[in-house]
Amino acid sequence: MPATLKARVNAPPVDILVQSDLWDAEPHTEATVRAAIAAAAAAVSTSAGEVSIVLADDSAVQALNRQWRGIDKPTNVLSFPAAAGADIMLGDIVLAYETLKRECDDESRAFLHHLAHLTVHGFLHLAGYDHETDEQADAMEALESKIMTRMNMPDPYLSYGAGNA
Repeated sequence: MPATLKARVNAPPVDILVQSDLWDAEPHTEATVRAAIAAAAAAVSTSAGEVSIVLADDSAVQALNRQWRGIDKPTNVLSFPAAAGADIMLGDIVLAYETLKRECDDESRAFLHHLAHLTVHGFLHLAGYDHETDEQADAMEALESKIMTRMNMPDPYLSYGAGNA
């Protein structure tokens, strides 16, 4: 594993469930996810709860998106913060393989860099960040850029244009 992907010792516990065999095609997926969580956690103040990652496919994410957001289509990442007052869990992050891969192919992104960015993005949602307003989006994107740069990965907003997660 490259040195830039080593997780920090103080990172929150991360439980990864590989729900789709599609993820088997990408080496270093789990290490990248763990490193992204560690880097994001080091950049923000959060509870010490566990983060659950689900590596899913588009159909699973579409079903979740339909059920919880009323949007009947897949998306690249969904975040589900734990209930208020939960000390054990910070929340869940669900990633859709086909959407992530398609975005990489369409926008000439490196798979692991985009995976790291989406994981950071999802974690920040668990930590209470959002992008409902322009001000919130600017703050969240700036923090994502800072975290990605600290991971020795490209700034996703400089590399691919603002607004592309």
